[in-house]
This record gives sequence, structure tokens and C-alpha cells, in this order.
Amino acid sequence: MNLCLGGIKLLAGNANIQLAKKISNELRVPLAKSDVTHFSDGEINLNIGETVRGMDVYIVQPTCTPVNDNLMETLILIDACKRASAGRINAVIPYYGYARQDRKTKAREPITAKLVADLLTVAGADRVITMDLHAGQIQGYFNIPVDHLTAVPLLAGYFKDIVTPETVVVSPDLGGVTRVRNFANVLDLPIAIIEKRRPKANVSEVMNVIGDIEGKDVILVDDIIDTAGTICQAASALKKFGAKKVYGCATHGVLSGPAIERLENSEMEKFIITDTIPLTESYKGDKIEVVTVAELFAEAIRRINTNESISIIFD
Repeated sequence: MNLCLGGIKLLAGNANIQLAKKISNELRVPLAKSDVTHFSDGEINLNIGETVRGMDVYIVQPTCTPVNDNLMETLILIDACKRASAGRINAVIPYYGYARQDRKTKAREPITAKLVADLLTVAGADRVITMDLHAGQIQGYFNIPVDHLTAVPLLAGYFKDIVTPETVVVSPDLGGVTRVRNFANVLDLPIAIIEKRRPKANVSEVMNVIGDIEGKDVILVDDIIDTAGTICQAASALKKFGAKKVYGCATHGVLSGPAIERLENSEMEKFIITDTIPLTESYKGDKIEVVTVAELFAEAIRRINTNESISIIFD
């Protein structure tokens, strides 16, 4: 990539500085100087060390663990840029937290995906750039432009040298069928669907498999892996239903609680995630592999800055 951009300021919060540096390298635009610290009571103290007046500012910050701290840091970064007269403030949120509560399914539930959209807008964001939202309709919760990128072609590309004509792409639930269909189309493969029920959060029970997976290799595709209980249970169920090798992939590796241990001990041969959320530095296993989305975000930023089409990236 050979770029010569003017008017861009690239800022990074503390959530995923590694990804921000990779995007910076892809764009050949240095990260702007900023100092994000805390007062003794935990309040965030922020200072941007160079002018952003009239600039096209991109704030790279996924709202991953610790979610509330990183969300608040994002809002404060946006507010600081707004009060410093930035020309356009773009919130680059590779992982959009609080997205799983995107509608009311029972009485007295919040819709946190909408709440976060309102917070970002009121703070002063002019645009949001994100990836693989838990539900695509979350874009409609914003009254500002949202560029919704996808890692599906990137993840599918990882498997292009592994798959055979007998490989099947599997959705771990009915809600992920569109994502799995897009993934399968990249590799020209058939799909199957796991029918399950979820009696409570982070708990699921496999009821049936819709599709032919007996004697075939399968690839489980999801968007978010949190405790990994669901996908590991799905891998075990697929083995029982006759699958040979089971692979897994997801865009966002939240990997909370026992997730890493579960994946390491699962029936899956490999599990692929992206670096929208940083993998813990203490990980020493060999089952989880990470592919970077830095080039994709860098290209989107370049195109937004020069007022070019983003959809062409995925054509």
C-alpha cells in the first residue's frame, strides 16, 4: 500500500493498541500523541498532545474487556476531539460492545445497543466504522453514517487451502445462517445448521443438525465467542452426528472466563479469530490462531478520507 494522505489524525485508546499500530503502519500515518491515564479514584484523565483542529480524526478503540472503561475512554476521546475543533470525528470500533442486547425479548429489558449508539452520537462522533455487528439492524440505531465491515472473506480465505469439495460450513444457530451462507459462497461450499435452544445466557442445548455432515469436514462460523461453551458443545455434537474434522472461526474473540481452556480441550482442530479484540499475551497454546483486520480497516479509512466507495472492498 503506497499512500500519501493529508488531514488525517489517527488516535488510539488503550483497548487494542496493537491493532491501532498495525492500522497506522498500513496507512503510513503515525499515531497521534495522546496520554490516557487515571486519577486515583479511577476517573479517566486524557490529554491529546497535538492539534486536531480541522482534521479528519479516526479513534481506534474496540469496546472489549474492560467494557465499561473502554467505552467511557472512547466517549472521552470523542469529546476531547470535538472540543478541540476536529473537522470530522470517526469512531473506529472494531468490536461493538453491548450489541447482544439489541431488542426486548421480555418485559423490563434494556436495549443497550441503542443506548451505546446514542452515547457515541451525543459525545460528538460524526461516523462509526465497525465490523460484524451482532445484528445488522444495529446500524439503524444511529442517526450518523455507519460503515459496517465484515471479516467473513478474510476468515474464509484462511481455509481456502484446507477445504475439500466434501467440506460443509455450519451455523451454530438459526440466527447465523446469513453469515454462514456468505462464508460458504466465498469457498463454494454447502451449509448446515445446528438447531438448539438457549435456556439462559451463555447456556445452550443442541437439539438437531439440519443438513448432511456425516463423514465430512466441517467449519463452524460465528460472530462472537464469549465463554466458548456454545461452539465447543456444537463441535462435540457435530462429531456425534458423524463429522470427521471440525474447525471453527469467529470475528470477535471475547474469550472470557474458561473460554481459552474450553477451546484448547475441544473437538476442534483449529479455531481462528481476528484481532478486533487482542488475544491475551499469556496464551501459549496452538489451537487458537489470529488473523489481522488491520489492512481492511486501513483501506476503509483511506477510502472515507478520500470520499471513495467502501462497498467495492467486498465486491
